[in-house]
Amino acid sequence: MADPTLLDWLLTPIDAGRPHDLGWHLKYHGRVMVVAWGFLVPAGIIAARFFKVLPRQRFPEEVNNLVWWRSHVAAQVGALLLMTLGLWLVLMRPETTRSLTAAIWVHHAFGWGVLWLGVMQLVSAGLRGTMGGPTDRRHGLRGDHYDMTPRRLAFEVLHKTAGYTALGLSILAVLTGMWQANAPMWMWIVLPGWWAVLAVLFILFQRRGMVIDTYVAIWGPDAMHPGNARRGRGPDG
Repeated sequence: MADPTLLDWLLTPIDAGRPHDLGWHLKYHGRVMVVAWGFLVPAGIIAARFFKVLPRQRFPEEVNNLVWWRSHVAAQVGALLLMTLGLWLVLMRPETTRSLTAAIWVHHAFGWGVLWLGVMQLVSAGLRGTMGGPTDRRHGLRGDHYDMTPRRLAFEVLHKTAGYTALGLSILAVLTGMWQANAPMWMWIVLPGWWAVLAVLFILFQRRGMVIDTYVAIWGPDAMHPGNARRGRGPDG
């Protein structure tokens, strides 16, 4: 049986001087945003960075594994939908609360920043250009990705920069939101603990060499493909 003293402490708000006083709208706003920013966004980024080639995949004989792509898209689209729901909840809330502090504008700034970066990611996905390559039956062999055109290069820089920036801002948005909600102690243990696990996995996967260039993961490392001949390509595509 759990220690009642420990249980009481875990359920105690982080700021004893303020009540944990949330209405229905703010309560569920916080929950959906934690799922979106705390779980889906980092999971989608890890899938895209480290699982372009699966551990049991016979690479380079087997290429173009789409598990990472589907996981990445599902996580990011799901996060954006939850962000939209969370925004609607907080804009529609009729009640006031005594838990919010005067620094709520900090949380608003981080939250709006993540939301707009998420929208930019969705829009930029439509600017990535044509695929091309041996498996593209619609556009033929030539394509922005297969030929690594300036359009594709610009998309990759924009997409990655916005994605990692959104990840950093989302952590700050969640933490400031938890402070505004005067979240109980157990949340301040579980969420940072989850992020710590992800950070350890990130370092472990990086050291194990699981970062495979997107181009190489799709078409293989053969020099016959024009993108592989481009000088200066890093390991992370």
